[in-house]
Amino acid sequence: MCEEHTVSLVDVLEEDEELEEEASAVLAGSDSDHCSYPQGYVKRQALYSCNTCKPKGAEAAGVCLACSYKCHEGHDLFELYTKRNFRCDCGNRKFTDLQCKLYPEKDDVNTLNKYSHNFSGVYCTCRRPYPDPDDQVEDEMIQCVLCEDWLHGRHLGREVPENTESQEMICESCMNQNSFLWTYADHLTGVVRQVKEETGGRSNADVAPEEQVDDLIKPSAKRTREEAEPNCRLKELQAVNQKRERSGAVFWPSAWRSTLCSCNTCQERLSSAQLSFLLDESDTVVAYERKGQNNEQNQQGHDPLMSALDNLNRVQQLEIIHGTKGYNDMKSELKDFLQRFAAEGKVVTPDDIRHFFEQQQSRKRRRVESAPFY
Repeated sequence: MCEEHTVSLVDVLEEDEELEEEASAVLAGSDSDHCSYPQGYVKRQALYSCNTCKPKGAEAAGVCLACSYKCHEGHDLFELYTKRNFRCDCGNRKFTDLQCKLYPEKDDVNTLNKYSHNFSGVYCTCRRPYPDPDDQVEDEMIQCVLCEDWLHGRHLGREVPENTESQEMICESCMNQNSFLWTYADHLTGVVRQVKEETGGRSNADVAPEEQVDDLIKPSAKRTREEAEPNCRLKELQAVNQKRERSGAVFWPSAWRSTLCSCNTCQERLSSAQLSFLLDESDTVVAYERKGQNNEQNQQGHDPLMSALDNLNRVQQLEIIHGTKGYNDMKSELKDFLQRFAAEGKVVTPDDIRHFFEQQQSRKRRRVESAPFY
């Protein structure tokens, strides 16, 4: 086989590594060893809902990452991804038969926590589970910035744009509940199209966030956080006759939060709507994941799977790929192997991975030895 047509094991697993990195970014942003309850209402953290302790119809409750490991091991858990301003419920009054092993001294209830149908394991306006065994349609789910529900792309009431990773989405229901946001959307929606035209066809990903936003906001409406402004930016935008169809979800460009007016009136409006977090650019999931990625790099160093791969030579990697039923089958078997460790709450070591690959090679040799000779 020609060199340019061969693939390494690292190449084969590249896509899976990207997914694992996304997951680790979510988990590494939260403490996996200590209950988050003493921190109060945490700005953003990974959360779970326990279907074993709180079955359907019971009062909703959420537990932090550490408690999902230590107090709910082996339970049926719903992954909630991340939620903002939440305090861990594990072992409080809502759990009649469970005491938190990490921090048992909790108040009866956390009155400021917000609960949605996500805590019952259903999502979107269709209120279906994820993954949905009865839904054969391949469709991504996107989280709303405000209600933090996850919605199917086909249920957003509009076409999902490209590069959604760099954008934030607000669902139609939340837009209608906070109608002043439509005014900002009038000026920011379509930023991708306009920026492409004004920058010679460069993609949105190639244009700096400040350039995307500033190109669409008049100079008189620009501001920095440090500058005091006598005028209300929202009123200035309302005076500009620029309307869009006010239906469907809205995808906001990078740095859109920096364009929101922070005058006293607007701050009061956001506060009364419990949306003050929109003025905090570090509130975003992207900022949280970046923090998690930094924590992961600082605390764990080189990934154990990649450490094991580094100890395999090129011939061994190719033997594993071409000696099994195919690299897709190998990937599936590796996933099953790793899932067993996850289910038991064990850490995967380089020796574990090396043992898996040795078993793959052993199977290959047995098949070769037992095959008829031609």
